[in-house]
Amino acid sequence: MPASDYVTAIRSRIGTEFLLLPGVTAVIQEADRFLLARQRDSRRWSLIGGGVEPGERPEVAVRREVLEELGVHSSTHGIVGAYGGEALEAVYPNGDRVGYVTVAYRCSLPTTNLVLESVELLETRWVTAGEVRALDRHEWIDEVLADAVR
Repeated sequence: MPASDYVTAIRSRIGTEFLLLPGVTAVIQEADRFLLARQRDSRRWSLIGGGVEPGERPEVAVRREVLEELGVHSSTHGIVGAYGGEALEAVYPNGDRVGYVTVAYRCSLPTTNLVLESVELLETRWVTAGEVRALDRHEWIDEVLADAVR
Protein backbone atom coordinates (compact mmCIF):
# COMPACT_ATOMS: atom_id res chain seq x y z
CA MET A 1 0.00 0.00 0.00
CA PRO A 2 1.39 3.47 -0.80
CA ALA A 3 2.50 5.85 1.92
CA SER A 4 -0.28 7.58 3.82
CA ASP A 5 -1.09 11.23 3.16
CA TYR A 6 0.51 11.99 6.53
CA VAL A 7 3.84 10.35 5.65
CA THR A 8 3.75 11.82 2.14
CA ALA A 9 3.37 15.32 3.61
CA ILE A 10 6.33 14.79 5.94
CA ARG A 11 8.43 13.34 3.12
CA SER A 12 7.71 16.44 1.01
CA ARG A 13 9.51 18.44 3.70
CA ILE A 14 12.35 16.11 4.71
CA GLY A 15 13.02 14.12 1.56
CA THR A 16 14.60 10.73 2.23
CA GLU A 17 15.96 11.64 5.69
CA PHE A 18 15.38 9.19 8.55
CA LEU A 19 11.79 9.16 9.80
CA LEU A 20 10.67 7.36 12.98
CA LEU A 21 7.09 6.07 12.74
CA PRO A 22 4.65 4.24 15.04
CA GLY A 23 3.55 0.82 13.89
CA VAL A 24 1.49 -2.19 14.87
CA THR A 25 2.06 -5.90 14.39
CA ALA A 26 -0.45 -8.75 14.46
CA VAL A 27 0.67 -11.98 16.11
CA ILE A 28 -1.85 -14.45 14.73
CA GLN A 29 -1.41 -17.84 16.39
CA GLU A 30 -3.33 -21.08 16.02
CA ALA A 31 -2.13 -23.81 18.39
CA ASP A 32 1.66 -23.92 17.90
CA ARG A 33 1.64 -22.18 14.49
CA PHE A 34 1.91 -18.53 13.51
CA LEU A 35 0.64 -16.84 10.37
CA LEU A 36 3.41 -15.18 8.37
CA ALA A 37 3.20 -13.28 5.10
CA ARG A 38 5.83 -12.92 2.40
CA GLN A 39 6.18 -9.27 1.43
CA ARG A 40 6.26 -8.26 -2.20
CA ASP A 41 8.87 -5.50 -1.86
CA SER A 42 11.53 -7.45 0.06
CA ARG A 43 10.41 -11.04 -0.73
CA ARG A 44 11.00 -11.74 2.98
CA TRP A 45 8.61 -13.28 5.51
CA SER A 46 7.18 -11.20 8.33
CA LEU A 47 4.15 -10.70 10.52
CA ILE A 48 1.14 -8.68 9.34
CA GLY A 49 1.30 -5.04 10.33
CA GLY A 50 1.74 -1.46 9.32
CA GLY A 51 1.59 2.17 10.38
CA VAL A 52 -0.63 3.93 12.86
CA GLU A 53 -2.47 6.88 11.32
CA PRO A 54 -2.77 10.25 13.13
CA GLY A 55 -5.54 10.06 15.72
CA GLU A 56 -5.86 6.27 15.38
CA ARG A 57 -5.64 4.02 18.42
CA PRO A 58 -2.99 1.30 17.93
CA GLU A 59 -5.48 -1.51 18.68
CA VAL A 60 -7.76 -0.16 15.95
CA ALA A 61 -4.78 0.19 13.60
CA VAL A 62 -3.77 -3.47 13.96
CA ARG A 63 -7.30 -4.64 13.15
CA ARG A 64 -7.38 -2.27 10.14
CA GLU A 65 -4.05 -3.63 8.88
CA VAL A 66 -5.26 -7.24 9.17
CA LEU A 67 -8.41 -6.35 7.26
CA GLU A 68 -6.47 -4.48 4.55
CA GLU A 69 -3.82 -7.16 4.09
CA LEU A 70 -5.79 -10.39 4.67
CA GLY A 71 -9.36 -9.36 3.87
CA VAL A 72 -10.79 -10.58 7.20
CA HIS A 73 -11.83 -8.95 10.45
CA SER A 74 -9.73 -9.86 13.47
CA SER A 75 -10.02 -9.72 17.23
CA THR A 76 -7.27 -8.53 19.56
CA HIS A 77 -6.36 -10.25 22.82
CA GLY A 78 -3.77 -8.07 24.51
CA ILE A 79 -0.27 -6.84 23.84
CA VAL A 80 2.69 -9.17 23.26
CA GLY A 81 5.25 -6.36 23.54
CA ALA A 82 6.73 -3.20 22.05
CA TYR A 83 9.73 -3.32 19.70
CA GLY A 84 12.09 -0.91 18.00
CA GLY A 85 15.73 -0.14 17.39
CA GLU A 86 18.12 -0.99 14.58
CA ALA A 87 16.35 -4.23 13.64
CA LEU A 88 13.27 -2.19 12.67
CA GLU A 89 15.13 0.31 10.49
CA ALA A 90 15.06 0.11 6.70
CA VAL A 91 15.91 1.92 3.50
CA TYR A 92 13.22 1.58 0.86
CA PRO A 93 14.09 1.23 -2.86
CA ASN A 94 13.29 4.94 -3.39
CA GLY A 95 15.90 5.88 -0.75
CA ASP A 96 13.48 6.73 2.07
CA ARG A 97 15.07 5.87 5.42
CA VAL A 98 12.66 4.81 8.14
CA GLY A 99 12.53 3.27 11.59
CA TYR A 100 9.51 1.82 13.33
CA VAL A 101 8.46 1.39 16.92
CA THR A 102 5.77 -1.26 16.81
CA VAL A 103 3.32 -2.61 19.34
CA ALA A 104 2.59 -6.30 18.76
CA TYR A 105 -0.92 -7.53 19.55
CA ARG A 106 -2.21 -11.07 19.91
CA CYS A 107 -4.88 -11.45 17.24
CA SER A 108 -7.28 -14.14 16.12
CA LEU A 109 -9.15 -14.64 12.87
CA PRO A 110 -12.70 -15.97 12.46
CA THR A 111 -11.65 -17.91 9.35
CA THR A 112 -8.57 -19.06 7.48
CA ASN A 113 -10.11 -18.06 4.13
CA LEU A 114 -7.91 -15.07 3.41
CA VAL A 115 -8.01 -12.57 0.56
CA LEU A 116 -4.45 -11.26 0.23
CA GLU A 117 -3.73 -7.62 -0.54
CA SER A 118 -1.65 -8.37 -3.65
CA VAL A 119 0.13 -5.01 -3.83
CA GLU A 120 1.96 -5.78 -0.58
CA LEU A 121 1.86 -9.55 -0.10
CA LEU A 122 2.87 -12.55 -2.18
CA GLU A 123 1.61 -15.37 0.05
CA THR A 124 0.90 -16.45 3.61
CA ARG A 125 1.97 -19.54 5.49
CA TRP A 126 1.26 -21.09 8.89
CA VAL A 127 4.56 -22.09 10.55
CA THR A 128 5.82 -23.21 13.93
CA ALA A 129 8.38 -21.10 15.77
CA GLY A 130 11.03 -23.66 14.79
CA GLU A 131 10.11 -23.50 11.10
CA VAL A 132 10.39 -19.71 11.10
CA ARG A 133 14.16 -19.95 11.53
CA ALA A 134 14.52 -21.66 8.14
CA LEU A 135 12.72 -18.84 6.29
CA ASP A 136 14.25 -15.70 4.80
CA ARG A 137 12.58 -13.37 7.26
CA HIS A 138 12.86 -10.03 8.98
CA GLU A 139 14.89 -11.11 12.02
CA TRP A 140 13.07 -8.82 14.46
CA ILE A 141 10.06 -11.15 14.34
CA ASP A 142 12.09 -13.79 16.20
CA GLU A 143 11.92 -11.69 19.37
CA VAL A 144 8.19 -11.07 18.92
CA LEU A 145 7.43 -14.77 18.44
CA ALA A 146 9.62 -15.74 21.41
CA ASP A 147 7.67 -13.30 23.57
CA ALA A 148 4.37 -14.66 22.20
CA VAL A 149 5.12 -18.22 23.36
CA ARG A 150 6.22 -17.17 26.87
